[in-house]
Amino acid sequence: MTEPEVWLRARLKRLHAQGFHFRRQRPFHGYYLDFVCIDRLRVIELDGAHHNVPLQAEHDGVRDAVLKRAGYQVMRFPNSVVRADIAGVMDEVLLALEAHPSVYGRGRPSDPDGA
Repeated sequence: MTEPEVWLRARLKRLHAQGFHFRRQRPFHGYYLDFVCIDRLRVIELDGAHHNVPLQAEHDGVRDAVLKRAGYQVMRFPNSVVRADIAGVMDEVLLALEAHPSVYGRGRPSDPDGA
């Protein structure tokens, strides 16, 4: 894991007490998701500098479209932002989680790892 992934993972684990459960590096339709909260249909991706390369940005767009069709919303954060403002990133994540009700009341969502 990169340093920003380690930092974010530690912070996301703290949200477990509030009922938000994240899984790390979960497979989904041929992709590996950095972090996913299945209950709230949220995916968090941390992007290094290579995500600014046009070919990688195109790949990310296709991936995001696949996730969107499955009902997931993707939040992308550059590694540099995680390093500079982890508290701000967590504020944004928490707002997004709280704004979206649990899907378990509406039937189980498509689980990235098939569980």
